[in-house]
Amino acid sequence: MEIKKVNLAEKLSLIDEHWSPKIVGALNGQFVKIVKFKGEFIMHRHEQEDELFYVIDGILFIELKDKVLELKTGEFVIIPKGVAHKPYAHEEVSVMLFEPASTLNTGDIENERTVSDLDRI
Repeated sequence: MEIKKVNLAEKLSLIDEHWSPKIVGALNGQFVKIVKFKGEFIMHRHEQEDELFYVIDGILFIELKDKVLELKTGEFVIIPKGVAHKPYAHEEVSVMLFEPASTLNTGDIENERTVSDLDRI
């Protein structure tokens, strides 16, 4: 296996669509994904997986049952398994996700936004 560095800006420049995560790395059964968000997603939960959202650039909002989190560039949050959450962004935001390889982007809901076969870039 070749060991090489990853340039996030370069990888993000390859992403044209919103809400479609791309795999940029894997370790210990986890995927490192990058994605661009804009607009609203759906309220969902992951029954078996924790999920880390790290904001590379922009502002990400995550609606929870009792509050809304605002994450700015350089901040992250871990959403524990079983917690309902809805990410959204008024303007485009670039995000890195750390989550188990089995994690489906829409969690417990399957719809037109579900991406089950992720691209590696």
